[in-house]
Amino acid sequence: MDQLREETLISRRERRRREVRRRRLIAGAVLAVLALAAAGVVIGSSGSRGSPSAGAAKGVPRDTGAPGTTRSAPKAVRDGPPGTTPVPILMYHVIAAPPAGAPFPGLYVPPQEFEEQMHALRSAGWHAVTLDQVRAYWLHGTPLGPGRPIVVSFDNGYQSQYTKALPVLRSMGWVGDENIQLSGLPPSQGGLGSDEVRGLIAAGWELDTQGISHADLITLDPQQLAYQVAYARRVLQQRYHVPVNWFCYPSGHYDDAVVDEVRAAGFVGSTTVVPGWAAPGDDPYRLHRLRVLGGTSGAALLQLIDGTRGEGPAPDSYDG
Repeated sequence: MDQLREETLISRRERRRREVRRRRLIAGAVLAVLALAAAGVVIGSSGSRGSPSAGAAKGVPRDTGAPGTTRSAPKAVRDGPPGTTPVPILMYHVIAAPPAGAPFPGLYVPPQEFEEQMHALRSAGWHAVTLDQVRAYWLHGTPLGPGRPIVVSFDNGYQSQYTKALPVLRSMGWVGDENIQLSGLPPSQGGLGSDEVRGLIAAGWELDTQGISHADLITLDPQQLAYQVAYARRVLQQRYHVPVNWFCYPSGHYDDAVVDEVRAAGFVGSTTVVPGWAAPGDDPYRLHRLRVLGGTSGAALLQLIDGTRGEGPAPDSYDG
């Protein structure tokens, strides 16, 4: 019995020692956490006074914006009065001479003509931007850079846009806006492959879409319309990992149901074939563009741009 009592007492003492040790460990951990939190506050405060190296020296993640700002501050700095200046959007198709018997020879702009037009634009003070950049300017006043901004858009996804237009724009440090359709281009006309699309994106081009197959959207039932619009956007986003924020109405055909589907699919806006400049007060789902036809000299393009500011007549029957 005495031996049993002694073993019981030893067991109780051991349990008490373990409990005391556990509590001390917990208390030490709490103090360590509090100490780290306090150190973090001090590091953050010193950084906000203009000491960017303090956080880095301690391995503390820092804001990627300017020293002395918080994470929300850069957005506040970028935001300003909404931009009020209209921006022209040019519309191109094939950058090549028209073949014999082409049904729409005006769609073809020879490479030499295209290069002349781009250099004429630059000489006149224009520079190319994307639709996303234009939207940021209209909404937040985000600067579009010095000079006169213009969007150079390309419809359908012809291969010549990669082989002929890209080198010209890249040599100038300019970007384009590709309104690609995912299928339906005749092989003889040459559609863009996936590697070529990736090449455009790598060069800073914006990828947008005309849908799956350039269908006449106003003739489709709701399921077919969603396939052409929403599904096309999802495919491009998943394939190329870019936003695909803008839609381009095939042949310029749309009605209220089409606009509603484009909006529901998450697009922030759409472009048409209605001549004129795109303006911040316009419906973003009905933005005007300026069609550039073959045979247009650089000087004639400048006249077209300057002569159509603010115009917006009814769409014609052109099938672009």
